[in-house]
Amino acid sequence: MDFAAARRKMVASQIRTSEVTDPAVIEALGAVPRELFVSGAGRAFAYIDEDLALGKGRFLIEPAVLARLLQLADLQPTDHALVVGAGIGYSAAVLARLVRSVVALENDKALADQATKVLAEVAPGKVSVVVGELKAGWPAKSPFDVILVDGAVSSLPVSFKPQLADGGRLVCVVREGPVGRATLITRAGDSYGSRQEFDAMTPILPGFEKQPRFVF
Repeated sequence: MDFAAARRKMVASQIRTSEVTDPAVIEALGAVPRELFVSGAGRAFAYIDEDLALGKGRFLIEPAVLARLLQLADLQPTDHALVVGAGIGYSAAVLARLVRSVVALENDKALADQATKVLAEVAPGKVSVVVGELKAGWPAKSPFDVILVDGAVSSLPVSFKPQLADGGRLVCVVREGPVGRATLITRAGDSYGSRQEFDAMTPILPGFEKQPRFVF
């Protein structure tokens, strides 16, 4: 299969047609070989326009949704970024082409080990893969100019906001029902702003599901 041609088609038919106008984001999606983050026969589906299941409840986010989230984050070349739930590292690899440095947080060591190997080839020296509890973020390397949650959440953990730098941006899909909303959180001093931008069907990141309510 001609993956380079598939990648060009993805950019032309999925990214450019989805209100993505940032040339740096478009270039990054067109440069990172998405197929390297999928194993076996699944590589043939690496460029489809939907979330791609990787097993263990994990997914590669739909390319257009990832592109729009990155555009929403208003990325700068000097930014220090955190990816929460990095999986095998595709979103981190794309982000690494747009910012100064990336911390890729993953709680599954097997996925983190895979990410370390692939990212060493795709984004050498730009991404640090760390293993830890996703809901805790990674305060040891904070503050972050950008935080990207690599999957939907039913609600945003309170630990994330304090890890944003002044002027920092957090982007994620908040999904309380069948349809999620891409959400931007911004920090200015001790104040935080929030706005929702577009609908997304992004799957919930394992561990971020809505907790059952107890009835007495």
